[in-house]
Amino acid sequence: MKTWFITGCSSGFGRAIAEAVLAAGHRVIATARDVRSIADLESEACRVLTLDVTDATNIRETIAEAGSFDMLVNNAGYGLIGAVEECDEDQIRRNVETNFFGPMHVIRAALPMLRGQKSGHIINISAAAAISNYPGFGVYGAAKAALEYLSESLRLELAPLGIRVTLVEPGPFRTDFVTRSLEKASRPLSDYDSTSGKFGRLIASMNGKQPGDPAKAAKAILAIAEAESPPLRLVLGKYANDKARRRAEGLEKERSAWEAIGMPTEFS
Repeated sequence: MKTWFITGCSSGFGRAIAEAVLAAGHRVIATARDVRSIADLESEACRVLTLDVTDATNIRETIAEAGSFDMLVNNAGYGLIGAVEECDEDQIRRNVETNFFGPMHVIRAALPMLRGQKSGHIINISAAAAISNYPGFGVYGAAKAALEYLSESLRLELAPLGIRVTLVEPGPFRTDFVTRSLEKASRPLSDYDSTSGKFGRLIASMNGKQPGDPAKAAKAILAIAEAESPPLRLVLGKYANDKARRRAEGLEKERSAWEAIGMPTEFS
């Protein structure tokens, strides 16, 4: 039996992971900004705690109240759709604060405990936008990409201490991301209608028709949590796996095409 600390449990992946973990016989510390949204999860096996990932003081207090745990899932977050110029500064700061600084502060608060027990597994929920980005997801994708590179470094820093790190990269899943967790740019501009505007309309049209099943995603996350050597990246769904494959092939193709220019730049 393991204890899982999960952020953003009110809906979507957070709720699905919490339910799957409880069904598998483990314990959960479920968190959300509004505990009323997760009150139904409370039981002998599940504690519910208030956590606002944009409040560093609240993070430290909640981690201290939680005590020891084995699994940390950073799931809390939301999207921001709009060209970089279309988003106002407050929107940009809030989004990066939630999607990057929030998980980082949670991790930093939990690390003294995890280091002390010389074990643990940090699972950070990323996004397909961090595999390669879209017009209109500049801020959101940048925040998730920052979380990815933080995770790469953490994995190397924490491996000798018995602490593992995994990134989860989901494609489109049938959650309430589009309706509840996607903020729109405050000042849409007609010049971006064919780029960020088009992408925003595409996302809206997919609502309720996304191919990904959150319950199956939660089972996949449980599977890597039990693996002896879990991956750095777990890519979920056909769309995201195809995207990751094309991205890797495209990077190598471009690197190779420009190798003759980029290679001879060192001292003779």
